[in-house]
Formats: sequence, structure tokens, C-alpha cells
Amino acid sequence: MALFGFFPNSTALIITTILIISIPRFPDSIYTFTDRRDRGVRFNINKSELLNALTIVSKAASSRSTLPVLSGVYVKAQESNLVMQTTDLERSIRYTVPALIEEEGSIVIPEKLLLDIVKQLPEAAVGFETQEGTVSVSCDKSSFVLKTLDPNDFPEFPVVDVDNRISVPFDTFCHMIKRVAKVVSKDQSRAVLTGVLISTSEQSLKMVATDSYRLAVSETEVQGIEEGFEAIVSGAFLQEVASLPKIGDSIEIGLSENQVVLTYQSMVFINRRIEGNFPNYKQLIPATYVTKSYFATQDLITAVKRVGLVSSLSSPIKFDINEAAKNAIINTTSQDVGSAEEILPCEVDGESTQIAFNHQYVLDGLMSISTPQVFLETQSPLKPGIFKAAGEDKFLYLVMPVRIA
Repeated sequence: MALFGFFPNSTALIITTILIISIPRFPDSIYTFTDRRDRGVRFNINKSELLNALTIVSKAASSRSTLPVLSGVYVKAQESNLVMQTTDLERSIRYTVPALIEEEGSIVIPEKLLLDIVKQLPEAAVGFETQEGTVSVSCDKSSFVLKTLDPNDFPEFPVVDVDNRISVPFDTFCHMIKRVAKVVSKDQSRAVLTGVLISTSEQSLKMVATDSYRLAVSETEVQGIEEGFEAIVSGAFLQEVASLPKIGDSIEIGLSENQVVLTYQSMVFINRRIEGNFPNYKQLIPATYVTKSYFATQDLITAVKRVGLVSSLSSPIKFDINEAAKNAIINTTSQDVGSAEEILPCEVDGESTQIAFNHQYVLDGLMSISTPQVFLETQSPLKPGIFKAAGEDKFLYLVMPVRIA
């Protein structure tokens, strides 16, 4: 039997049946006691980096779901990073950003409210600290206390088994998407037309989109790209990714059976592939032409903009191409507004002709052409007109004509 105790003289006294032992006591300051109570999540992050991250992940936050947690942004503080995630169950975004982590953990904060708050904060460090069911957000002289959502209810980020992937220069990716995605259909009843067909052949990447009234085809050489890659991907989704600021050289596009994964630096974007067969657009593109007109691109854009001021859906713009005069009269007449006319010089290969188009469709295509010269190929007033970029720029824009009264 033994007794053990501390005495005021900073010694420990052990009494046994045989002897008494006195042991010096160590000072209290060397003892470390672990507080196992949940002290919550606590971190700090630069305002501009936080705003950039929230702006990106906000694109997948759901505002209409019956699951309230999907309206939030999931934030996981670990080591020296914040991992931010959003999902609407169709698409998911994950973004990793550096931060000063004081206490690790996970929270879900209403995304729209947080984004609106951060936009109004001064350029300074933003601090976050959670308590029971709330998070305090502080920056300089401003502070907010927001209700949080349960992170355990937030869906796990999808794990996608990618079986086919390509790497594309980010500048090339953005340039091609901005050219073709503007013509995707907004009609959700024809899902295939809301997407962009992305495909590869030997050393070549091609993107195609159509809304059945117009067709855009952009093709470019990409060194080392593998052939056999093909998928229909949401045009709106691709436009969101293409709007990102350039912070890296290349973007990786990966495919699984049902999903597409875009990885760019510390960002991962996942969306469902669009199922179905893309229209056989190649049969719409004639191999020959009857009339080929050569225009200065910027002059044609300016003329279409001017004439388009008095144009409408019921009064399209008409191209009256005169081979003998070497010019094109671009005009429109609206019963409610009036009329407008521009005369442009142009080289003409073939016959004189007339053809009319929706002026906004024409303008959308011309704004995607970066070469100094553009061609317009036609066969007849009732067959599609095709605008092509000059030189080695492989861009084609087909527009269905409007019947001339």
C-alpha cells in the first residue's frame, strides 16, 4: 500500500510501509493540457483571393434546390489551404486557395449572402470563426454573424474514373469556346443542341455548336493531342470555365462514361456529359459555291451594325452582291422604323446574287473572326450562307437565310 500527495513545499511525498520518499515537484508551467472541447473552425484569408474563389465556385451553387445545404458553399480548412466546394447535383466545382488556418474543420455558409458581403469588404484580411450554428466574419471595422448549415449534409465531391483525357493550351481552349458557344441553343427540350461537340483527330482539336439556325465550327492544331476524344458538353458550363482569368498554361479535359472533368490549376469542374447524337453537321456544308465575296472584316462588321439599327426579326438585312460593280449593298427596310443602306466594296468570284439573314446572327459570327478579311460563300438565296475566316484560321460560320419578300 502507498499514499501519494503534493505538499506546499513543491515536493511529492510517497509513503509506503517500508520508507518515505520525497521527490521535488516540477513547476506547473511545463505541463501542457489539451483542451478537447470543439473550439470550431478559425482561419484568415486575403479578401481578393476569397472574392475570386467565391466568384468561381458560385457558378455551381444551387438557388432552386429543395435541399437547403446546396445553396451554400462548403469550406474545409486544412493545413495551409481552404478547399471550397459547391454543387447543384448536375455540376460540381472545387477550388483550393491558400489561407492562414488556426483551427481546422468544415463549415457550410450561404453562398450568395457570403459573396455579397465579401464584395463590399475593404482590401484586408478576412477572418472567420465558428461557434454553435454560426460563423463570425470580420474584416477591418466590419463584422457579421451568419447562420451556417450542417457540413455533414453536404454531398461528397464526385470521384470520377477518367478513362480519356486531353491537355489543351488554356488560351486556345478559351478562344475556341468563345467562338462557338454563343450559338448553342437555349431550348432545353433539345438537350444535344445546348452543348458543344468537342472532338479530336490527328494533331487537331475541333469544337462545333448549332441551334439549328446557325452553325459554328472552330478547328485548330494542338501538338501531341490524342485522337479519338469526343463528347458533347454543356455550352453554358464551358463558357463559365472559359471566362476564368489566365493563371496557367493548359487545361485538362477528362471523360468518363457519364461525366466530363475540367482541371485547371487548383480548380476542378465536373459536369454531366450530354447524351444523344449530335446532328450530322458536315452534310450541311457544301463542297462548292456559286458566289464567293471577299470583305474587309471590320468594314463589314461596321456596316452590319449600322444597318441593324433599323432591322428586326421581321425585316432582316439583305446582301445584294454585284459582280460587275464589285460591291455589296447591305440594306433593310422596316415598316415601323424606316430603312438603311450601306455600300461596301468587295471582290466577287462568281455570279451576282441576293441573300438575306437575321442581322444579329450575322454579327455574332463576324465578331468571332479575327482575320483582316472574311469570305461569304453562297449557292442561292434559299440555301445557307457561309462566312469563313481568311488565311489559316479554320473558322466557319453557317447561317440559314431568310426568304426575301
